[in-house]
Amino acid sequence: MWKLLQPPAYKPEIAAEQVDSKYKWMRLQVFIGIFVGYAGYYLVRKNFSMAIPELGLLGFDTSELSIVLSMNAVAYALSKFLMGSVSDRSNARVFLPLGLILASLSMMFMIVPVRLLGPDHKELAIVIMAVLNFLVGWFNGMGWPPCGRVMTHWFSQNERGTKMSIWNCAHNVGGALVGPMAVYGALWFGSWFYGSHSEYYFLIGTYLFPAVVSIFIALVAYVLIRDTPQSCSLPSVEKWRNDYPKNYSAKQEEVLTTREIFFKYVLNNKLLWFIAIANAFVYMVRYGCLDWAPTYLREAQGYDIKQAGWAYFAYEFAAIPGTLICGWMSDRFFHGRRALPTILFMAIVAVFIFLYWQFSSNYIVVTLSLIAIGFFIYGPVMMIGVQALDLAPKNASGTAAGLTGFFGYFLGTAILANIVLGTVAEKAGWDWTFVLLIGACVLAIVFMGFTYREEKERSKRQ
Repeated sequence: MWKLLQPPAYKPEIAAEQVDSKYKWMRLQVFIGIFVGYAGYYLVRKNFSMAIPELGLLGFDTSELSIVLSMNAVAYALSKFLMGSVSDRSNARVFLPLGLILASLSMMFMIVPVRLLGPDHKELAIVIMAVLNFLVGWFNGMGWPPCGRVMTHWFSQNERGTKMSIWNCAHNVGGALVGPMAVYGALWFGSWFYGSHSEYYFLIGTYLFPAVVSIFIALVAYVLIRDTPQSCSLPSVEKWRNDYPKNYSAKQEEVLTTREIFFKYVLNNKLLWFIAIANAFVYMVRYGCLDWAPTYLREAQGYDIKQAGWAYFAYEFAAIPGTLICGWMSDRFFHGRRALPTILFMAIVAVFIFLYWQFSSNYIVVTLSLIAIGFFIYGPVMMIGVQALDLAPKNASGTAAGLTGFFGYFLGTAILANIVLGTVAEKAGWDWTFVLLIGACVLAIVFMGFTYREEKERSKRQ
């Protein structure tokens, strides 16, 4: 393993009377670090979605741009799975900022094929954009796994649902800022770079401005994050809280081989496969609504970039209270079982997708529907991530989450949300995309139903 990424050695524990105060402070510090750091990843994640309408005005085709868009999800799916295994054996303090800096640099270079080649050399420009967006997605895959590693080492299982629901809001904070940053970055700085050529201002707001901010955030994250309590002269969180899960063993503090992680704890876990398949349909809905909202609202409904940008913002921002409520419900009312709140929220999402579809000419109804979809869809997104961590030992947490993430981003996002929905929108019209989105809600509910039965039986056995 690359020496830079090797986890720090465990240090002798400090005096017992000092443990409580240091533990409480360090937990807050590392939590802020992974929250801010992960929010930074979402500033340079799905920016291409905001650029699609403007690139269309420059002469690029929607079907070609949908392929570029899908590269991000394909790369992210592969990276989250493969880099998840690497992160289980890496220093989270280095791993997270490194990925964010590399993603930011890749995002900056997205300007190059548009300005130097443009639609006059469309084929080459599309290829370069696809490669760069693939790199953006790959390096973004280095964001979630180290956060999962930090979460499992610094927070015990019985408190993890609530803590992760708070942390999970980080991607909504980052994602919600993409729309306003695209608008105001173009307004504030576009003329500095392109003078009177206002058709290129969006490149600054969509790519350059958020990338610069994200590099700064990566430095802040490095200052705050620490890998494990033991590397800071503290005991394990289970020992400190006297909160041992039923399947806990001291071996969970060790670094496992890749073979042990994959074959012993991940690939033969039936419940993990259930939630991975359900996750594909949850992500189809999540990104089917999110990625295509700017294009749908501009092309089909005639909204301008400001209206589309603020609708995009509303979708992401509404997810924050929705995520918190779903996490609280799972701990408070469902005793740590994650499937039932996921089923409930997905049923409500289907209703609001129908309203978004049928009343799309009314900007108020559209905005309220997107707020509701954002509010309810991110609870299931978070719940499946928490389930993945619950179902594997903490030294295999990154790989377990990577499996569900692979299904979510490769099948759900790249194939279904980006390519299938983009092609259907162009060939058959937007109405059919909404039919598919509602169908995805139904399938997610079905597979989570299988998960619910398994969860209930497992709870009885324990």
